[in-house]
Amino acid sequence: MTDHNSPAGAVGGGQPSGQPGSFGPSQQPPQQQWQGQGQPAPAPQPAPQQATSPQQPLPSDAARAQVAAAWVRSTPRAGQAAVPSLPPRETRPQGESKKEKRERERAARKAAYEQKKAEKEQRKRGGTTAAAASAPVATAPAAVPQAPVAGAPTLSLGPTAGTPAAAARTSTPGPTVAPAASAASAPKPHRDFVVPKPGGRISTGGRRTHVALRATLLITTCVFALGSCGVMGLVIGKSSGPKTAGLDSADVNKYHLTDFPTRQAATFAEQYALLCMTFSPETASTRRADLARYASSGVDAECGWSGEGTSTAVSATWDGTAEKLAEYGDHGRYIGVQVRTDDGTLTTLTVPVYVKSLTTGEGMRVAGDVGQMPLPGRADVPETDQDDEVVDDGLAQQLQQQVLPGYFAAWGASDATAMTRFTTPDASESATAGLAGRLTTPTINDVVALVPKNVQNTDPYAYPAGQAVEVRVVVDWGDPKGETVRRAYRMTVVNTAQGWFIKDIRGGVLDSQGGRADSEGGTGAASPSTSASASASPSTSASASTTTQSSKGR
Repeated sequence: MTDHNSPAGAVGGGQPSGQPGSFGPSQQPPQQQWQGQGQPAPAPQPAPQQATSPQQPLPSDAARAQVAAAWVRSTPRAGQAAVPSLPPRETRPQGESKKEKRERERAARKAAYEQKKAEKEQRKRGGTTAAAASAPVATAPAAVPQAPVAGAPTLSLGPTAGTPAAAARTSTPGPTVAPAASAASAPKPHRDFVVPKPGGRISTGGRRTHVALRATLLITTCVFALGSCGVMGLVIGKSSGPKTAGLDSADVNKYHLTDFPTRQAATFAEQYALLCMTFSPETASTRRADLARYASSGVDAECGWSGEGTSTAVSATWDGTAEKLAEYGDHGRYIGVQVRTDDGTLTTLTVPVYVKSLTTGEGMRVAGDVGQMPLPGRADVPETDQDDEVVDDGLAQQLQQQVLPGYFAAWGASDATAMTRFTTPDASESATAGLAGRLTTPTINDVVALVPKNVQNTDPYAYPAGQAVEVRVVVDWGDPKGETVRRAYRMTVVNTAQGWFIKDIRGGVLDSQGGRADSEGGTGAASPSTSASASASPSTSASASTTTQSSKGR
């Protein structure tokens, strides 16, 4: 076994521990080397002067790394060291200039590039890298032995375990490129692989898999698109389908839901009825021409006028009746029209109307002579249940004397400033608008104050603050012509700390007794005298009802 502590077997050739050994020839004196091997030492030879020459090119780090890598990759053989002796670390000589250093570095980079290029070409040809590794090493500056520079650390590698010590100790001052060349010439396992072009695809033998995947994605996308189109088509088709209203024949008759243009035909019949009920000898020819524009050729040209007397129609209104004209089916109706003349007479005429186009209402004609009919029958009005009503005469008298006269005077003239003294801050619009002077000089005829249920059990009636009370009022007004008219109102008054104030007013008061509209009970056309008595009856009945209610309250 080799004694590694001896100068012959120590790493670094006798260098202190921790100092790297020198690359290249052994730095021991020749006498010590021959003594360690047990042989007589030859005569000392002078050291080559080339190692210290500053013009000698030094190896670069790249060349040194390549030589070391070649030794590491190669398999150690018997009698050969596993780790080669590397060239000394690159150190610029004392007299080397910057330009020479740049030239040297450029030469080293060029040598590394040539080596890589040779290795690439060798891989393409399928050979080993032995030739590519040996060529640049033989020509690289790393193959030239260098003498250690003063002050630079050196490294000398010893033999590995299992190798003969003599092989590790054998060293000559010659160049150290022979081990590197032998290691580079050793065969190295080679693995070929193809680098794809930028944007290309690695050839892994799975082209069929890629084609199948693309076809599957394409088919899936088409299926989803077709399914979406089908669903949207079904939705749009159902939403745009015709829908019919679920109405029976009773609803159709109740709301006059027919294809016949009833409103247009009624307007046409109203215009014809006005011409028919307006006549005089002076306008006979003009009236006849106007009637001809409405009626067909077989209809009476004079619309029933004998040629004598005069009459002027004031208004004509459809009464809401439209009987089907059987001879024309859906294209004809008997239209009822109420006509009022200047003498106050109200007459109902039935006008047969034909319509050619049910869609546009064009082609209307009066298809026959008119007939005069009685007014619609009047029904009895049932009596209202007012037995439970309780009236407060004291409150009614107070309102009639202190509140209502001033309020109605301001309300009739629409005096907003004066009305603020009688109305609450939250009074309704009708209570603060007024009549704008259409009626003047109001006189309070009668007042009925209805006691709320929550106050009926108190004696006397005690109204808390904020209590609302319903009041019925009958007022006599003077119109602009100087005549007196009577009107009835329903009012709401509110009790406050400052007194009673009006919150709301509405027109109309029900007849408490009910009954027929007139005493005679006739159903024919109303005469002027009958109409006058009928128009005066509401106020009279209202006055009578208020008197009765007051007596009940007492």
